[in-house]
Amino acid sequence: MAARRERAVRAAVAAGRALGLTVTEPAVLYDVFSVVVHLRPAPVVVRVPTVLPPTVAADRAGQRAQQCRELAVTAWLAGRGHPVVAPSPLVPREPVRRDGYSMTFWQHVSPLTEDRVSGTDDPERARHVARLHAALADYPGELRFLLPLDASIPDGLARLAGRPELMDAAALHRARTEWAQLGPLATPVGFAARFPGLAVQPVHGDAPAYNIITTEAGPLSADFEHVTLGPVEWDLAFATPRTARPTTRARPSSGCAGWTPACCGSWSVPG
Repeated sequence: MAARRERAVRAAVAAGRALGLTVTEPAVLYDVFSVVVHLRPAPVVVRVPTVLPPTVAADRAGQRAQQCRELAVTAWLAGRGHPVVAPSPLVPREPVRRDGYSMTFWQHVSPLTEDRVSGTDDPERARHVARLHAALADYPGELRFLLPLDASIPDGLARLAGRPELMDAAALHRARTEWAQLGPLATPVGFAARFPGLAVQPVHGDAPAYNIITTEAGPLSADFEHVTLGPVEWDLAFATPRTARPTTRARPSSGCAGWTPACCGSWSVPG
């Protein structure tokens, strides 16, 4: 992991300097599935995906296209005044490939805390996500449908066969059975057939109540790597009964100030 992190940092620094940024003290801010590097003293952060499913890693064009969609969505939201971590204005708004990595460049923000997990049970985070859904409802660009439910899932299940140290036979059988039921719903046609009339719209795609950075200026939505079309329920991973209650559904209106049945009609939030 240390060697992987060092390679990613070197690639990020080289890419930043090639774009004209002054980089003397790069600092790793985060290292799990991506290495996130602050190109100090430049106010620019680079996200370098390092842990990718083989199907994604093999599809360079597809990875770049999704990164372009992420940059476009966040730039659009920022342009409309929505609180997000926006692409850096100091470099072209496009992914950069360097040393085998495809990376994106973002404005640096200063979080109030390093803890990205605590607070996911906070109703205020749920309200922030509700406002995000209301803003995204008007996004005019094209997005893929339920992006995370892609070929990496059946490919990963196939690779797990014969690897009982990672997943035993019973768990693998259960996962395959569940994917056999879920897979057909991962297309617009299959989803509409199973849930007729259920609204879909652009959604964050990756537990947005978790991917919030709290700053002095307030909370900022971040990490739109999996921005996608889908039902708003897709974004409610990690939500608890305290932060979300199912209600009636309707497409959120652009003027929605809260997340209530009368306004957005999707999910209500206490308070």
